[in-house]
This record gives sequence, C-alpha cells and structure tokens, in this order.
Amino acid sequence: MDLYGKKILVTGADGFIGSHLTETLVRAGHDVRAFVMYNSFNSWGWLDTAPEETRSQLEVVAGDIRDPNGVRKAVQGCDIVLHLAALIAIPYSYHSPDTYIDTNIKGTLNIIQAARDLNVEKVVHTSTSEVYGTARQVPITEEHPLFGQSPYSASKIGADQMALSFHRSFDTPIAVIRPFNTYGPRQSARAVIPTIISQIAAGKEQIHLGSLHPTRDFNYVDDTVSGFVRVAECDEAIGEVINVGSGFEISIGDTVGMIADLMGRQITITTDEERLRPSASEVERLWACTEKAGRLLGHHAEFGGVEGLRRGLEHTIAWFSDADNLSRYKTNIYNI
Repeated sequence: MDLYGKKILVTGADGFIGSHLTETLVRAGHDVRAFVMYNSFNSWGWLDTAPEETRSQLEVVAGDIRDPNGVRKAVQGCDIVLHLAALIAIPYSYHSPDTYIDTNIKGTLNIIQAARDLNVEKVVHTSTSEVYGTARQVPITEEHPLFGQSPYSASKIGADQMALSFHRSFDTPIAVIRPFNTYGPRQSARAVIPTIISQIAAGKEQIHLGSLHPTRDFNYVDDTVSGFVRVAECDEAIGEVINVGSGFEISIGDTVGMIADLMGRQITITTDEERLRPSASEVERLWACTEKAGRLLGHHAEFGGVEGLRRGLEHTIAWFSDADNLSRYKTNIYNI
C-alpha cells in the first residue's frame, strides 16, 4: 500500500512513540490527523515540542479513546489508522486495573468498530512484547504462547485478540505490530532506561532501581517507528502479528553499566522495594525473533546489537542531558 495521498490517523500521537511516528510521517509528506488526549490545558503532549513547520501541517483532534462517539468522529475521513493510544505503565496497572480494561480493550474496540463501519483501508494495532510473559524459548517468535503476568499485559492480550477477531469475523483489514522495549528521547521515566539516565543526569550517584537480572530486547524509537511505517505499507501484514525488535538481549544490570560508562559516571545501585514487581509478575526474559519482520516487511534494526544499543543510548543520553528536557522529569520521586 502506498501511503501517499492517504489520510492517516495516529492515535496516542501525543505520547512517546506516537509523537515520533507522527513527526516522521509529516516529514515524509503524508496527510496526518493526530488524535491526542483531551485536557483543559489544550496540551498536545510531546507534539507541543515539535518544530513549527511540523505542527503547522498537522490536523490535531483532542478526545478520549474510551469515548466511541469521539473516536468515530476522529476516524471519519481517514484511510489508515495507526492505533497507539494506550495505558502502558505496568506498576499503575496493579493500582488501577479497571482503567486498563477501559482504555486498552474498550478503546481498541472503539477504533476497530469505527474502522469497520467507515470502511477504513487498514488499521495497525499496537501490541507489546509483555504479552508473551517470560520467554519459554528464545528468540521469541510470534507463535510463542501469550501469558499475562500483569493487568497491563492481560489488557493488551485482550486488545490484540479483539483486533484480530474483527479481521477473522468481519474481514476488517487489521495488522498487529508487537514492539519490544522501545526507548529513546521523550520516554517516560517509568521505563527503566530513562529512569537510569535521568537520575544520573540530575547528578545522583546512588541510583534507585528495581530488579537488575531480567533481560530485555531494547529497540531504539527510530527502529520502532520504521516498523510502524513498514507494517502500514505492507499488504501482506493484514491479519498478521509481527514482532519489531533489535534481535538482541541484555540484562538491566548490564544496561546500567553501559549507560554509566557512556555518561562517564561512577554510580552505586540501591534496590528500591517499591520498584520491584511481584515475583510472579516479573517478566524475566525478552528477546525478539525478527525473522518475520525481515521477511514480510524488509525491516531490520539499524540500532541492533551491542554497538547499535550504544548508539541509541548516546542519542537518548544527549536528549535527557539537555537541561530543558531534563526539567520535565521529577527525578527525586518514583512515578508509578
């Protein structure tokens, strides 16, 4: 599918990945409608920091993904929907699981019902590697069993299956992208890499973290965005689930060491009990099989392997080390 000449809706455009994706699409000359969370401050989230030439070419619609009427209005007139709007913080899902059902499952239902009724040409639904739970075999293929180890991951399993059910039941043109552990500029400090970088950048020598032994497949945001674009363009992706990752795993502890080295700092690590997941809820190992993404999409991580991770971390550290950017983060408190 050629995206040129298509009207593209991005939900969650005000968030971390959504804002990067929206800006990339606009820079490429696409016609983009950005769906952002309504708020009384008229904030567009991270899109407020985009260059004026980007913002001037955007159509921004504020609403709530949980509201079917507002979602339908946002979808109307669009050819392609890239659905990223979701609640993603795992610790907060222990606190307020109802909101994850409403946002992640019902919000997805609102999108795919509108897409079906309005004859949208394609929906790209965003999944997460958390739906696999701790890897039973590695690298993790798309056929790996799904295992919800947190209310968040359970809600995303439900959302994924709801989306796929519409393809199977009504032939709604839906593809599912399953990113692994995206990181980069603008990410919330609820995620581990920004947590580490922001504490060090704020001058702390004692870093508060949770578990250090789990492994993750960290995927730089530019690679994740590239995956979204390629899924949107690929006709063969309809009805499929596709992992997007770096194809490389590293422990949290080794990631901390790499970041400290890149920042030229000596640090000590304190385990913060508040940051630990319940033992049966911790996902111990994630490592993406990227064969399907390479075969179907021609997608390969530009920031893969140790050297790719170092380059991605350098970009991320540079962004967080800017005083204006760091000032947006409360490094002295733990935000669930």
